[in-house]
Amino acid sequence: MALVGTYVALSKPLVLIFPVFLLAWMRFGIGALAMLHWLKRPDDETPTTPTTRRWLFAQSFFGNFLFSICMLYGVSLTSAVAAGLVMSTIPAVVAVLSALFLRERLNGATLVAIGFAALGMALFSWGKPETTSTPLAWLGNALVFAAVVCEAAYVVIGKKLSGQVSPKRIAALINLWGLALVTPLGWWAASHFDFGQVSSGTWALLVFYGLAASVWTVWLWMTGMRHVPANRAGVFTVMLPISAAAVGVLVMGEPINGWQTLGFALSLLGLVAATWPASR
Repeated sequence: MALVGTYVALSKPLVLIFPVFLLAWMRFGIGALAMLHWLKRPDDETPTTPTTRRWLFAQSFFGNFLFSICMLYGVSLTSAVAAGLVMSTIPAVVAVLSALFLRERLNGATLVAIGFAALGMALFSWGKPETTSTPLAWLGNALVFAAVVCEAAYVVIGKKLSGQVSPKRIAALINLWGLALVTPLGWWAASHFDFGQVSSGTWALLVFYGLAASVWTVWLWMTGMRHVPANRAGVFTVMLPISAAAVGVLVMGEPINGWQTLGFALSLLGLVAATWPASR
């Protein structure tokens, strides 16, 4: 999640150059080339069933395709503050979905961690100055919350798949589904784009973005999900906005105030509560 926040922040220059669907198409394409050798099923892994293949498609559809569309268009219609407040509900939504679909019990430490994470992100968003207000802000907030549900579904489905398919194969397979879903829109965007204007530095940043978004983060997340309950893993989604903001402050020189610093501290306290060793 820290790496996700890092590449989200560093991808801002890419969004200013490439159309959204073209950027997504190239990201999945880079990931597909990098993970060709991950598609082969290991000898000790059972063949995927039709049910498993449906879950793989669902994880890619919600976590890769639908999440990006809802988030990008939602943020364009609402304010950054409102979007941040809505995004702070991710740990709670993950906990609810894991209880409903995975029958995971919510213990006291997890509930405390979820509360700290949500409060921390709410304070961080409240500390940002309000800069935009649009007539369709309600629709933007609804789309951002839809993205939250998509991200929570990605976490829960990932837990369901973690014991059936190896992390590397999951990363490769859901990336292929994402590539297939976005290819028609990406092809259309590419036909109207002048690739000659792109600098070598931008291409290098694009390669990092593609590898981080499609390969490294998915592999790390799915490997961790083999050993961590989904509701506890959901608490770690607070690292996404924290690391994105840290890159903004340390690399891009963006300002930060006291309320935002307090929000960060509470969110990190939530991680401590979620990972504190339980008494035997």
